[in-house]
Amino acid sequence: MLKTLFDIAVRHLLGRRRQTLTTIFGVAVSTMVLITTNSLTRGLLDSFVETIVNVAPHITLKGEKINPMPVNILERESSSSIAFVENNIQKLEPEEVRNYRQILSFFSSPEYEKQIIAASPYVESQVMAVKGSRNQPLLLKGVIIDREDAISGIRKKMLQGDIASFEKTASALLVGRTVARDMNLKLNDQVVIIPASGKSRQCKVAGIFFSGINAVDNSLFVSLKLGQIIEGFPANKVTGIALKVADPFANASLARDLERITGYRCVTWQDENASILSLFKRIGYIVFSLVAFVGVVSGFGVANILVTTVFEKSRDIAIMKSFGFSALQLVGMFVLEGFMVGLAGALAGGVLAIGSVNLLASLPIESTQGPITKTGFSMSYNPLYFLLVIGVTVLISTLAAILPSARAAKLEPVSVLRDSSL
Repeated sequence: MLKTLFDIAVRHLLGRRRQTLTTIFGVAVSTMVLITTNSLTRGLLDSFVETIVNVAPHITLKGEKINPMPVNILERESSSSIAFVENNIQKLEPEEVRNYRQILSFFSSPEYEKQIIAASPYVESQVMAVKGSRNQPLLLKGVIIDREDAISGIRKKMLQGDIASFEKTASALLVGRTVARDMNLKLNDQVVIIPASGKSRQCKVAGIFFSGINAVDNSLFVSLKLGQIIEGFPANKVTGIALKVADPFANASLARDLERITGYRCVTWQDENASILSLFKRIGYIVFSLVAFVGVVSGFGVANILVTTVFEKSRDIAIMKSFGFSALQLVGMFVLEGFMVGLAGALAGGVLAIGSVNLLASLPIESTQGPITKTGFSMSYNPLYFLLVIGVTVLISTLAAILPSARAAKLEPVSVLRDSSL
């Protein structure tokens, strides 16, 4: 019986070949668009996370004490406390980590050496870079280059110059590609660095790098010693310490543990990029809503062809019922037709989507995608996303067949055959 119903369903679809092909084509196009959109969205998120994990610190120990002095010292737990304030006007101290070498040795202890892969102290300064008539405010970062390389892999990201020249020259600069383009900098160019306080210094461009993270590529690197001099720090103070850990996706407990032990604020890369990750999450919801909406539209197309089939084949349906086909079998036959149309369209759309995803990924176009810069579009090839969209499309097409199939099951053979011209 199942084979008979399948043969009849195929004959119904082939009987209206043009309309069937048009419906299949509509389902295929909608499936292709949805898979491509979802692949682009998920690919951008995956690319962002991968870039951040490979380049940026997993945990950043900042020069911010966990328990700072309260702003209003009169607000204490005990209402009977009395406070006296004398000469309270003081200079605002910059954020700093004191005795950072002791903290680095603590990170190398047996308790943490397996969890913390690398640690890089750094000093940050807001400076003005000047070359000829061009000037630009930039973030300058003083680092120990070998330790920084263990965090960001900067040696592999050099476009021009090399790290050896940077290490040999005390006033050398590593310049992000964005800065080099904006200020028209080339190797061995002289750049004047003007800090917020202190005297200006003339530095030499020893290399140009490209990390793919826009914030990093819009900054300068100098040696840690020079960074301390520019910021006015003594040799035992830095702005913070960047950490690379063994498990970057389960680092929250380690960060809290380090906060408790060191007394300094520890921020994970997830915390640093919380707003961007939240944006990707909202975009994901929008994409899935789009999947459902377009899937419903495709379902209307499937329902339309089946309603037309029921109208045109009402006499055939009446004859089938008079031969003993039950209402449930007729419902199953039309649901089978909806399933076949949806499956054919979804599979065709999946094949088209593979082509569109590969096309977008291969375009040699450099684009700024949010906080990162990539050549070509970041596309996800996760088969789960393909199967999800195809499955939703087939399900909606199958459900769309229920209404016309229920109408066919209610047809009365006697009245249909009496009103039809045999």
